[in-house]
Amino acid sequence: MKSLSEIETTVKRASKAAGYSWGVSEETGKSIRLLELFSLPGVKHLNEYFNEKNKSKFENLNLISKNNPLSKNPYCPIALGVSFLDQINVLENLQKIEFKNVAYPIIFISFISRSSEIVGKKIYVKIDKKKILLNLNVNINSNFIDQEFPKIANTIEVILLENEDNFTDDEWNNLYKLSEETFVEESDSLKEGAAGAGLTDND
Repeated sequence: MKSLSEIETTVKRASKAAGYSWGVSEETGKSIRLLELFSLPGVKHLNEYFNEKNKSKFENLNLISKNNPLSKNPYCPIALGVSFLDQINVLENLQKIEFKNVAYPIIFISFISRSSEIVGKKIYVKIDKKKILLNLNVNINSNFIDQEFPKIANTIEVILLENEDNFTDDEWNNLYKLSEETFVEESDSLKEGAAGAGLTDND
């Protein structure tokens, strides 16, 4: 079994050989490593993309907006991913972003997952009718995790979720009240110990 470090290094070198800069190649290595960590087919889809890249044309999208135009050729998932990663601090204010005609979307997803960690927000992604929840780069939840990922996504919706508790105020207050039973009331001996702390000469 290949180690994650070996996967990252090999992907970085292969990406450079495929025509990307060392900087972009390094980001790609980190992203494919992430997919393999979560048992997603990163190496497989990257291989297929590089093979197709030699005979097909893919578009780059350097400046991302709320609604990105439909391109004649599919968007390159690596260039799109790096742009998303670079612009995430601005993009989080848009809340919802839509892309059309993206090649090998699972590769793009890995960059979005890393962006989730940067802004400290969960990100909900919809690839056509398939749903994915990216949780601060800690895990990737999907309703099609055991299905084949598409090679082309007609539409990708990216929604940055506001941080909210998953419980009500009453549920929290009840739990906190129970936790108060473990609080220790300050005794005279504790006060004396605290008052004398640091006054003993050990020299």
